[in-house]
Amino acid sequence: MSYLSGLRLHFSGQFQTNVSTVNNDAAHFNNAAFKAEYQQMQGPNMSPPNGWFNPQGDGTFRLLGCRITAAHLPSGEVTATDPVLSYIVADSDTAVPAKLVDLDPEQQLTSQIFGLSVRIADAAGNTLMRGDFEPSAFTDIWDRGLTPGGGDTNAGAYWQSVLTNLEWGDIDDSPFLSALQAAAAATMLSIKFNMDGINLSFGSPDFMCGRLVGTIGPQSASEPRHIVLGRHFMSSAGTNGNFFRPAGLLNFCCARVDEQAESLLLDLGNALPTTIAGGPIANIGDLTVGYLTPEGADAPAVHALGIVPATIYTQPDWYATTAGVVSLPLTADQRAQVAERPLAIVNTQNQVSTQESPSGAYLRADDFVYRLSPGDRVDAAVCAMRFGRPLADTEVGFAIDNGQLQPTPDQPPFAGASPPVGEPLSAVPIPATATTDANGVARLQFTCGDPGNVRWFNDGKDYGIDGQVYGVRPSFVDRSLAAGPVNQWDFISFLIWSAWSAPHTPPTWADVEPIFRQYANLYPVMSRFLDLGGYASVVGNAWLLRLAFGLPVDDPNHMPVTRDLSPAKRAAIMAFLADPREGDAVPAAPAPAAAQVHGESRAPDAAAASKYAQGGKTAAAARRLVMQQH
Repeated sequence: MSYLSGLRLHFSGQFQTNVSTVNNDAAHFNNAAFKAEYQQMQGPNMSPPNGWFNPQGDGTFRLLGCRITAAHLPSGEVTATDPVLSYIVADSDTAVPAKLVDLDPEQQLTSQIFGLSVRIADAAGNTLMRGDFEPSAFTDIWDRGLTPGGGDTNAGAYWQSVLTNLEWGDIDDSPFLSALQAAAAATMLSIKFNMDGINLSFGSPDFMCGRLVGTIGPQSASEPRHIVLGRHFMSSAGTNGNFFRPAGLLNFCCARVDEQAESLLLDLGNALPTTIAGGPIANIGDLTVGYLTPEGADAPAVHALGIVPATIYTQPDWYATTAGVVSLPLTADQRAQVAERPLAIVNTQNQVSTQESPSGAYLRADDFVYRLSPGDRVDAAVCAMRFGRPLADTEVGFAIDNGQLQPTPDQPPFAGASPPVGEPLSAVPIPATATTDANGVARLQFTCGDPGNVRWFNDGKDYGIDGQVYGVRPSFVDRSLAAGPVNQWDFISFLIWSAWSAPHTPPTWADVEPIFRQYANLYPVMSRFLDLGGYASVVGNAWLLRLAFGLPVDDPNHMPVTRDLSPAKRAAIMAFLADPREGDAVPAAPAPAAAQVHGESRAPDAAAASKYAQGGKTAAAARRLVMQQH
């Protein structure tokens, strides 16, 4: 079971993500070269780049105006007699907002949500269900809007996770919620939501807001939490995209055969393109869903299971009321065929837009973002499936793949700041292979090494970016299982912090000041409350800082918001706050070298700036290593 179930509800509204952008630029991590203007809004076309498009962001993530638009029981869609259709999906009413953060300035394409509480509430605000959203990162980001350009506003992506620590209110009036509670067995629910159309127009009342549609359903404890155990469609890459532009117009998507409902549930929520950013679903013609049989080497036959008509999916309220989930009834014979045949979606010209691999096999890590220290033991679950069922006793290989990471190129507008990624390899002694168990799970297991200070500035003399980021891609050793297109986003991201210990015991201000000063530089919103770079201000607020630095990482009040502070440095900060000592005088920051200044000497020329002009994820995607190598 998962959100893609005959028992599910859909909701629609907006999101707000007030991310900070000063830390989007790797050069800003150089304490010695930091300038006040880096905390100011960027200029036109990022000239000068300054602090990019939202330097005063505080990282908050909110659900706004999300109402339940439809609910389904295995027997069919519920009617207006069930009050669930008048309820809302909201975030916490007892805590500060959740936080959305990147893994690293050089891996900004796996942003995670921490500290999100999801509620179902009635019109009076009474909570009928509350659950904790297990931290999760987005995936399958793509160029969703068909309008050329547009940068981040044109992008779409999705989050999938589980809701745990469930609390239920008085739900007796709602047959749907009663059924959902019974199916959840009071343990977990599955949730998935798609987001697109973010507004980056500073001054707009919807600045940093966008569209959100989602689905909630039951979750089985034995199945993956962040991926559907089902059928996964792979799309071939087209051209001229910022993130991923599918050649067949449909993005990666998934489906699941629901035996109880005798249907195929197909999720097109993050797969159908839109006419403009955050706008109506584009008409790309009727879509035929079918299974393939090998009639010829280059021309497999498509056996139709059902059609998703353009006249339906382009209706103004279709996306909001379905979240893109389509249910196609299947006969017993069709279910038997589908159980052993790859699925495909074809367009009106009978061309395949997206399809399962010919073998029906699919592989992805469940959790695919990790923050670790030297000596930590990695135990990452990689899920293999074939035709929607766990694929047991199958060899999985692992390889370093840093191609989708985003190192800063040593060229305008980033000249003078080019910390590398993915080195040294000694920090990630990954095994060559692992074998899946009876549940189709292979374990990527290794002990992290110390990457050292490879991303410090001025040949390692000036404080810089802590640790290193790596990409590890799992794949089937049996290449016959892996034929067909590959999802470029199906890899695991690791941030491994550098080994560190304070020069003094107990730590002094001189020891921890570079850490505090960097946060003061990168998150100017904090200056509204205290000066993180000043000894007197930090000591005067020591009790509050000890509370915030001591909170669990999934608490919305956890400090730092970015979750990029290593346990070793956190321990030193906590020890200092418990017994503040000034120590040696902290030297003044030296004047920055000319090549490291963002203003005049780092202002980009028009040609070089064009790839980065939109800022945000678009600029990060343009810096991907795979793009720099071509």
